[in-house]
Amino acid sequence: MARRLFPRAWINKSFYFQARISFVRVKYLFLTWLTVFVGGWVIYVQYSNYTELCRGHECKNSICDKYRRGIIDGSACSSLCDKDTLYLGRCLSTSPNHQVYTGGWGDVDGVIRCRVGEVLHHELGEEPEPRREAAVFDKPTRGTSVKKFREMVFNHFKSKLGEQANLASLVTKILTVADGNKDGHVSLPEARSAWALLQLDEVLLGLLLQDRGHTPRLLGFCGDLYVTERVPYGPLYGLGLPWPLEAWVPSEAQRSMDQWFTPSWPRKAKISMGLLELVEDIFHGNYGSFLMCDLSANHFGYTDRHDLRLTDPRAIVSEDAFRRTMRALHCEKDDDCVLGPDCRTSCDMAQKRCREEVTQPNLAKACGALRDYLLRGAPSELREELERQLYACMALRGSAGQMDMEHSLILNNLKALLWRQISHTKDS
Repeated sequence: MARRLFPRAWINKSFYFQARISFVRVKYLFLTWLTVFVGGWVIYVQYSNYTELCRGHECKNSICDKYRRGIIDGSACSSLCDKDTLYLGRCLSTSPNHQVYTGGWGDVDGVIRCRVGEVLHHELGEEPEPRREAAVFDKPTRGTSVKKFREMVFNHFKSKLGEQANLASLVTKILTVADGNKDGHVSLPEARSAWALLQLDEVLLGLLLQDRGHTPRLLGFCGDLYVTERVPYGPLYGLGLPWPLEAWVPSEAQRSMDQWFTPSWPRKAKISMGLLELVEDIFHGNYGSFLMCDLSANHFGYTDRHDLRLTDPRAIVSEDAFRRTMRALHCEKDDDCVLGPDCRTSCDMAQKRCREEVTQPNLAKACGALRDYLLRGAPSELREELERQLYACMALRGSAGQMDMEHSLILNNLKALLWRQISHTKDS
């Protein structure tokens, strides 16, 4: 009887073992298929996003076509369209309508930006329809005199910046920039390029701030395509996580990780001094006052010498433009009175209109952005005083114009504290 049972038990075990192997094979086959499917889907999505976001060839083709037809001209046109010495490199675009590329112009590294029109219609799996181009390059019209063009530019600045004493000198500076071939006069194609550029707030603000070294220098332009210096280090701090991981990492952990990848503390102090000087210069500057409405780290970078650069001037708006925007806003609560992440006012509940005065000045917002950045790794003998001054700065309320004395005192004390620590180092 035992001899008969043994083969049956052996057969049962063998069958069980084979069934288990088959199950494991199916399991791994399913997991392999799932991995390939998910990986293929991610690659497809990334490729679709890339082809939608990165359309630099469209920019170049459109700009060069208008240049060859004599509609536009500028200091970068010949290099871009004839000599091919200005070329587009790596795509940095985050919006399909706002193209950003690294680029080279001879032996100079730069960043190339240009605008593309909107896609009219696009369904998944279909070819996108041709883009609608913005109606630029139609002003000034043929027959416009230089005097009339100067008046156009003056009125444009007045509408953007309000009544300012130095607008005439700013117009002269812009006409000098517009003379791309430096022959002493502005041609109609050059004037059209300059006018199109001035419709872009980031170009206007960049030109206003570049004399003080706060923004990358404008190297050249062709139509509304323009080239600026490349800032070698950016963002100011932080680690860009891939989007699948970003949703899974808690915000507190991300804030902590942001401060891991930063320079040594004396270099951070010098970079921070640059931000404080930017705040100082846009407070009652030569062309009015400006508000910092987005202090995200990715809007700032720094050079090899650890000098701060504002890489995206769209983070700043003129106080005059901000007031006009707030006056036009209808509100039910304070949260309705917001422009960008960092500019807000309060709601007048009786009038259902937003008030014009910001609730927090630029300096308080800058100190909030610098708090973790400066306190991490700060010298022990400095940390307590630095923390006290930063929190006093963050507590500022109301517009800077309402508290000139307190604003200036806190700003000067903070700059002096940092300067004492780095003035004797090679980083100063």
